[in-house]
Amino acid sequence: MTIQKILIILKPSPFKIGGLVVLISGLLFYSFGDNKPALLVSLDNQIIDAMFQWRGPRPTKDAVVIVDIDEKSLGRVGQWPWPRTVVADLVKKIDAGGAKAIGFDIVFAERDRSSPRQYIGELEKFLKNKSLLPELEQLRNNEALDHDIVLGNTVADAPVVLGYVFQPGDDGLKQEGLTPFPSLNIKLDPKHFRYEEIFIRPAYRAILNVEDIAQAETEGFFNVFPDSAGTVRKVPLFMKLDGIPYPSLALEVARIGLGIRDITIHCSQVVDTPHKVLLGITLADRFIPTDEAGQLTINYRGANKTFPYVSAIDILEGKNSHRFKDKFVLIGTSAAGLLDLRATPFSSTFPGVEIQANVIDNILANDPFTHDIFTEIGLTYTLIIIGGLLLSGLLAYTGPLVGAIIGPLFIGAAILGNYQFFFLRNELVGLAYPLITVMAVFLSVTLFNYFVEDRQKQFIHGAFSRYVSPQIVGQLIKTPHKLSLAGEQKHLTVLFSDIRGFTSISERMDSQMLGKFMNKYLTAMGDIIMDHDGTVDKFIGDAIMAIWGAPHDNRAHATHAVRTALKMMEKIKTAQEDWLGRGLPLIDIGVGINTGIMSVGNFGSNRRFDYTVLGDNVNLAARLESANKDYGTNVIISEYTKAEIGDHFFCRYLDKVAVKGKTEAVTVYEPLLEGTPDESLSREVADFENSVRDYLAQDFDKAYRDLLLLYQKNPLRLYSVYLHRIKNFLKSPPPPDWDGVERRSHLPDKLNFDHEEE
Repeated sequence: MTIQKILIILKPSPFKIGGLVVLISGLLFYSFGDNKPALLVSLDNQIIDAMFQWRGPRPTKDAVVIVDIDEKSLGRVGQWPWPRTVVADLVKKIDAGGAKAIGFDIVFAERDRSSPRQYIGELEKFLKNKSLLPELEQLRNNEALDHDIVLGNTVADAPVVLGYVFQPGDDGLKQEGLTPFPSLNIKLDPKHFRYEEIFIRPAYRAILNVEDIAQAETEGFFNVFPDSAGTVRKVPLFMKLDGIPYPSLALEVARIGLGIRDITIHCSQVVDTPHKVLLGITLADRFIPTDEAGQLTINYRGANKTFPYVSAIDILEGKNSHRFKDKFVLIGTSAAGLLDLRATPFSSTFPGVEIQANVIDNILANDPFTHDIFTEIGLTYTLIIIGGLLLSGLLAYTGPLVGAIIGPLFIGAAILGNYQFFFLRNELVGLAYPLITVMAVFLSVTLFNYFVEDRQKQFIHGAFSRYVSPQIVGQLIKTPHKLSLAGEQKHLTVLFSDIRGFTSISERMDSQMLGKFMNKYLTAMGDIIMDHDGTVDKFIGDAIMAIWGAPHDNRAHATHAVRTALKMMEKIKTAQEDWLGRGLPLIDIGVGINTGIMSVGNFGSNRRFDYTVLGDNVNLAARLESANKDYGTNVIISEYTKAEIGDHFFCRYLDKVAVKGKTEAVTVYEPLLEGTPDESLSREVADFENSVRDYLAQDFDKAYRDLLLLYQKNPLRLYSVYLHRIKNFLKSPPPPDWDGVERRSHLPDKLNFDHEEE
């Protein structure tokens, strides 16, 4: 392809500007990963709130009734808190009405100060006739005079779930032994997971009901956590205290009312992390989906009073008891003075007890909202590409007027489609980002005609930057005389990397998928190299060659190279989950690094040449890369690189080897991390290196015992390599002139010592 054709292809145009915005938008969205910015989350929530308003109220299961401590009740009975005997009477009458379960959206954290029993001690001080003391003592022992005990006995005889509150933050008031008492049996799926491993919102302590009242069959917390805008969208079904999960009030009311004993929490292992996130829970034959932290996304039925409310005073006066037959009853308040009002998508003053009612109804109907991140990712990319390119074409070839009409129509269609095909099916999909992209395309293409930059300079810089690193481009611009075929000798560091088993991986993909995969992989690795002052020498299929110390001098070239290798391994681990979700294979790479004198410069013919490095030290780095498969490692550095990096990195001795094509032995190491290791890793490496010293001293019995212990704790291939060698030496000792240098070109594919005993 000639330069003229390239210039024509790369010449800026309105459509290309729009396409560029689409590309940048896609890359930016990719960079978010699982952490969507707070601004986008807020915009998505506003769109979802609007959809709630469009949808309007939805019918309930007609199974939940709210007993309301309302203004009328407070006016007749008196200010809150009421005497506990009044509350006990309320519970008795609800229970007599045939309620399946009764939940308190209230916590009785302090004793009832109106109990007559509280004042017997005061009466004794003023009693002149001491002959009445025995009668006072009888009164002191009369539990009927203690309102808390009266309420406790009442809730013990009814299907009551007492409410309590978790204190999330450390307020310094935690008391050992004060924990809630749920009666359910919690199972985990998979069974080998442990409570402390699952990712659930933690709590510092629980604010519980007083002991005399806490006689109910079970308890549940009624915490709700508004989002950054102050709106309650999710409610945790479980929270964790001291590593143990505890159920919410709504979950316990539903469970007791359904007569269920067991609940199963379904978890999933997050790839390459220790986290076990929640998928949902099973309640009898119902699978209730949750988010990864065990929170139910509420499918609100409507605004206030969607559920039937019964005034508490009406029940106390013997009215409306028939309304509780086979119902799930919640006792709470809508009175503004009791400050239990929250914001929801339907209202800014929503009674907290009705939030609990919505959760119970969602559980009974099994229709909470769900959020599938992969659906959102796929829809976002689709709308970005189709909407962005369509609008770019319209603006480029039909003018701004048509684009100004089509743009809002596209936005409206996207919102309507989301509402119809996702929201009404109880799925939440964020739309803010693709809509912002469409607006950005409109602005960018429209403004392009008014602001034109130096196109020739952009073309030259962009074209050369695609083929060589920015450092070389800058060097060639400043010193064009270096475009010669003469090289120079410099002390440099070179890195080789390669994908393990690339042939078998490539055979499982078609050419289009393979090209897409390789572009993603090589882009990610190349960016890491250049971000750490390296120069990408070349890409050879799936292999990468990079150098440090040229074309610009860099005294810390070895340090930068080793740091780059560790960052490459980190990137591979973090990118695996995303690649797997896109249908791309899981991969592993090997890296070899060496430092020494090399020839560097432009080598090739008069018509075509490359800026690269040559020499034995370059070849050694390539040999070290291929040696990773023998030791089960990912990164190997030579003793010369190890000498350059000093104590910046914690390395493990691997071996003294004579690589293929060389007779002189070189000591090789595996860099494990930058900085200081933890005690466990430091001790393991020290034990291994002590065993290697025994091996080199031909104390094979001791070396074998110690290495076998290490292998049983951590079955690394490296340990099995030495065990294999020692086992052979125990059968056939090495010759007298044995120097410990490994000269074999390969090792057995499978080395298993699990069955061995000391």
